[in-house]
Amino acid sequence: MFDHIRSDWRAHDSNWMRHGFWALVVYRFGNWRYGIRSRALRLPFSFLYKLMKFFADSLLGIELPCETLIGQRLVIEHIGGIVISGDAVFGDDCILRNGVTVGLRHRLERGSPVLGNRVDIGAGAKLLGPIRIGDDAAIGANAVVLCDVPAGCSAVGIPARIIPRKRTAVVPAEMGEGTSAVAQ
Repeated sequence: MFDHIRSDWRAHDSNWMRHGFWALVVYRFGNWRYGIRSRALRLPFSFLYKLMKFFADSLLGIELPCETLIGQRLVIEHIGGIVISGDAVFGDDCILRNGVTVGLRHRLERGSPVLGNRVDIGAGAKLLGPIRIGDDAAIGANAVVLCDVPAGCSAVGIPARIIPRKRTAVVPAEMGEGTSAVAQ
């Protein structure tokens, strides 16, 4: 638990004022308590987690159940209106912004998104149902994603359409003026 919290701390610029960091501390604590085998010992930690989660949900506007599987260094850039399903899976180094929903497509139907590493999710985006988002994908602001997004692609629009991401490479200054970036 403490290793995860340290990496979350560094990912949030070692700033204790970042609200996303505190939401992750509550999440990591809730997840850690499941490792306590004795029900009698786990009970007070469960009560404390539920109390902390209530205040985190209410004050931060981030619904992040401890059943969600989250990799290292998730960054929650802005708070408010974030809803994550307990079935969702996040890889390492993902970024979330305000108003994001990652969850079920239908209330009584199981299946939530599985995100790869380094997925960047824009403000207001909705990722719904049993979909897979590949490594290094970007989800545009307010996109509604109902299908798989291949690695290295972007999803934009309502409903989202998949487009390849444009990448730029920085060319060293010795190569001459006016050649600072080249599209790949």
